[in-house]
Amino acid sequence: MNTKGHCYPKSIILQAVYLKLRFTLSYRDVEKIMKMRGVQVDHVTIQRWVYKFTPFIELQMKKRKLRVGTSWRMDETYIEVKGQWCSLYRAVDKLGNTVDFLLTKRRQRISSQSFLIKAINNNYKPRVITIDKSGSNTGAIKIYNKRSFSKIKIRQFKYLNNIIEQDHRFIKWGIQNGLGFKNFESAKRTINGIEIVHMLRKNQMINPGITMFKSFCKLSV
Repeated sequence: MNTKGHCYPKSIILQAVYLKLRFTLSYRDVEKIMKMRGVQVDHVTIQRWVYKFTPFIELQMKKRKLRVGTSWRMDETYIEVKGQWCSLYRAVDKLGNTVDFLLTKRRQRISSQSFLIKAINNNYKPRVITIDKSGSNTGAIKIYNKRSFSKIKIRQFKYLNNIIEQDHRFIKWGIQNGLGFKNFESAKRTINGIEIVHMLRKNQMINPGITMFKSFCKLSV
């Protein structure tokens, strides 16, 4: 993570970004906490740090993520961005480990397909995917099977999907105290960062640090 040209050392930047992504805090809250620690930094600067450095952290986590199981739970939830509801597609395995995630501007079959392809490319083909009664998710899996000559089993049992519905709450909890997202790209990067920290909480990193923050710092190397 290249922090050259910034007025603050890398350790300070990592602290501020981690606080925002780990806890239910607004950027002004993070500014106050940093001030209590003797660091004077504006909340707008912290927001820029999150926007700039989260993609690098996400890339490093992809390289160091532990392998997930072959039975997936796939679902979507909704995030408000500038007054519009966007779809956040997510998948976990049967143990609750995060498989992948994707924020899209609308709920369509093509969005479901994009997420499924992303999840498989970043992991591998699952044996079975449990979904709700969503027609878009069902269609996406069927189309993928047809085009790739795959045999991913589709399973539709509501109670089996409770694990991912519960998991959605941690992500929504992480954004509830903010003032709302002003643009899509900012929302996408912030949510991706929250997802990464949530994965660290679930011990999904190869060779983690002795604490979650130490693990987060290792992703900046």
